[in-house]
Amino acid sequence: MSGEPAVVVADLRKSYGPVRAVRGVGFRVARGEIFALLGPNGAGKSTTLEILEGFRARDAGRAEVLGLDPGDRGAARELRERIGLVLQDIAVEPYLTVRETVTRDAGYYRAPRDVDEVIGLVGLTGQERRKVRTLSGGQKRRLDLALGVVGDPELLFLDEPTTGFDPNARRGAWRLVRELRDTGTTVLLTTHSMQEAQALADRVAVLAGGRIVAEGTPDDLGGRDTAGARIRFALPPGCAAADLPVAAEVRGAQVTVRTAEPTGTLHRLTGWALQRGTALVGLTVERPTLEDVYLDLTGPDTAHDTPRGTPPDTAHETAEGGAR
Repeated sequence: MSGEPAVVVADLRKSYGPVRAVRGVGFRVARGEIFALLGPNGAGKSTTLEILEGFRARDAGRAEVLGLDPGDRGAARELRERIGLVLQDIAVEPYLTVRETVTRDAGYYRAPRDVDEVIGLVGLTGQERRKVRTLSGGQKRRLDLALGVVGDPELLFLDEPTTGFDPNARRGAWRLVRELRDTGTTVLLTTHSMQEAQALADRVAVLAGGRIVAEGTPDDLGGRDTAGARIRFALPPGCAAADLPVAAEVRGAQVTVRTAEPTGTLHRLTGWALQRGTALVGLTVERPTLEDVYLDLTGPDTAHDTPRGTPPDTAHETAEGGAR
């Protein structure tokens, strides 16, 4: 992760009529890292990606991808040679086979990866002769991923890459993304899955209302690494909330203790339980999850996505004034 960054965004702005989709967004993606853009529907994620991919013109601000301006038509061919795209919905000829589809796209690049290697990487070995129209939703998504990596890109854009995957396929896709990162590919990812962001991303940025509201690693985003912990356990039989040695919230038989010093608090609780000869059944100690922090940062999700590629004059307008 050294040298010039793979992506530079500064004060990026884009409006569709009165709808301000992107309002001064700025971030950098280092070469060789996985960077995730998170945000509710309508936050501006897809608009930001489409600008970086060269599919939309920005109104203002700076955008650089691998040292090129994605809005410069003169740089479009070079940019296409050096990036890979896995969009939410990719148009694929339904009557071609898997092998024919990957082979066709490999022909667009000067130095593509081996077709059989790519088919194996995405878990479609044995499906080479099947026509695209006969594939399941998850298999089609694997094919999308194959088309994104067949050109051996320096930078890979992944927009909701594992939608429709079963758990095994999802973990296989994650493994592939990590392998790409480990061999030097930079990955810019959007996802609604906090589990996916936690598993893959080196850094994340949260978009809300067209602005970046937080940026950091999955473990420290929004102060998550220093936030108070929650200790939970079942209230021992014959005990009341007043009997506990620390302040706690009791709902039914479930006890929740919130503390900034989990080690000391846990020591007091376990010492108390040992003295009484009772057990703290179901004892867990948790800090806020990435999803907890994300929900605190973004608030209720009341917006709706605009499908990628929607013309600006028909882009969905949200009450927040953002369009995805």
